[in-house]
Amino acid sequence: MKKTDEAKQILSELGLPDEQQNEISALTLLALCGIKPRSKWSSATRSSLKITKGIMAFVSDVYGRNYAPNTRETFRRQVLHQFVQAKIADYNPDNPGLAVNSPNAHYSISEAALKAIKSFGTPLWKEYVNEFIKQSGELKSRYLGQRELSLIPVTLSSGKKLKLSPGKHNEVQAAVIHFFASRFAKGGQVIYLGDTANKELYIDREFLSKLRIPIDKHSKLPDIIIYSEKQDWLYLIEAVTSHGPVSAKRMVELEELLEKNTSGKIYVTAFPSMEEFRKHSMNIAWETEVWIMDIPDHLIHFNGDKFLGPRK
Repeated sequence: MKKTDEAKQILSELGLPDEQQNEISALTLLALCGIKPRSKWSSATRSSLKITKGIMAFVSDVYGRNYAPNTRETFRRQVLHQFVQAKIADYNPDNPGLAVNSPNAHYSISEAALKAIKSFGTPLWKEYVNEFIKQSGELKSRYLGQRELSLIPVTLSSGKKLKLSPGKHNEVQAAVIHFFASRFAKGGQVIYLGDTANKELYIDREFLSKLRIPIDKHSKLPDIIIYSEKQDWLYLIEAVTSHGPVSAKRMVELEELLEKNTSGKIYVTAFPSMEEFRKHSMNIAWETEVWIMDIPDHLIHFNGDKFLGPRK
């Protein structure tokens, strides 16, 4: 196994996030430990290195990886910051009082990490890794924990609880389920809910199949589908924060996609604010509804003699 692959394995088992299990992170670890292609990990050492003249120079001279000078910030922001947070590296150990942007800023492998790293490939490796994680924790778990706190909770009418990834688009989707549905789709149930990070966050496959909605083409479905069994109405809802209202083109796409479905169809574009609505107002199709998160008790109907009803 190449030394860079071994370094990636070490970073993985020491609890680094996936984003820091790449070549640039592996090379940084090798530099901090002074490990050359034929070195044994037991010979790892602890010395203080600056980024350009220390780490990047080692990577170039020893491993032949020549990074452009402006890549210094990549090493600093996307590798070393995380190494310090994970307690794998120490920042300015020789002079902790250095200014943040000091040209003398330097890094070294931490004593705790070094102890574990020197045992890589030996029977003691697992024991020392567990000791390191018990003492320092896993950065991957900390990051996931912080992300978990920022997820947007959604509770469907069935009582099922979901969590949407962070972001304005998903805030609008959550508001649609919490506020729009309770006002304008009473008794309806969510049968499809996408997510900016997971287009298949929630799919009621049985109901979609029953309604003859092609679930194999989920990427073309609107952000949210709510079905009212009592009225046999489908609410086809697009949440818009930068693009994608129910335009005439989008309506035709949805009608073609749902040509085998016989339910009444209500097309809704949901916006976070009146300001965002104004940006897209010229592109919204006639005979559709607009709902704005900031004024949840009201709908804007685009023309026609019906208000909140399926198109004939």
